[in-house]
Amino acid sequence: MKIALIGASGFVGSAILNEALERGFEVTAIVQNVDKLPKHPKLTAKKADAYNAADIATAVAGHDAVISAFNPGWGKPDIGALFLKGFNAITAGVKQAGVKRYLAVGGAGSLFIAPGLQLVDTPEFPAEWKEGALAAREALNLIKNETSLDWSFVSPAVFLEPGERTGKYRLGLEEPLFGDNGPAKISTADLAVAIIDEVETPKHIQKRFTAAY
Repeated sequence: MKIALIGASGFVGSAILNEALERGFEVTAIVQNVDKLPKHPKLTAKKADAYNAADIATAVAGHDAVISAFNPGWGKPDIGALFLKGFNAITAGVKQAGVKRYLAVGGAGSLFIAPGLQLVDTPEFPAEWKEGALAAREALNLIKNETSLDWSFVSPAVFLEPGERTGKYRLGLEEPLFGDNGPAKISTADLAVAIIDEVETPKHIQKRFTAAY
C-alpha cells in the first residue's frame, strides 16, 4: 500500500510513520522540513504547505490513502484558526487529487462523556489545550458533512503519551474508553497501530473512532 502522511515528523505523525514503514508500506512523508525525517528505502520525503490545497493535491496524488496528523503546534496563540485552515486545505487537496481514503487525526476533546456533553466543555478541561480542542471538534463537525471521501476521524484516548508498542488496544466510537482507575490512556506507538490497522482493514468509513488500552 502506498500512503501519503501529512505531519510525519510530529508527535503522532512520527509514530504513524514508523509503524507504516515497519509494515512495509511505501510512504510519502509530507512535511515542512524534510531534514527531520529518517532515511528509509520505502520513504519519500516531500515538502509541502499544509495551508495550500493545491500544494497538498500535488503531493498526495497517486496514493492509495492519505493520513493527516497535521498540527500547527500547541504553543501558537492562534492554534485554533491555524488548525482549521490547515484541515480545510488538506481535505480540499485530498479531494482535488482524487484520493478517496482519508484518515484525519483529531483530539479527545470532542468525545462525549455524557449525553450532550463533550469533554472539551467540562470545567476540568485544561485551558491550555482548549482552543486546539475546539478547532479539532469543528474539524470533526465539518468532515461529518463530507460524502465524497471515504474518511475516518480518530480521537486518541484521553491520555496520549509516549511509550512502547504493545500492539494491543480497544476501540470505541463517540465516547472515551475507561479503565479501572478512570479514563484510559494509550501510547503514540499503539495509537499508530490502530490507525494503520484502520487503513489496512477499514472498519470506520465516514465515522469517528477512538482507541485506548
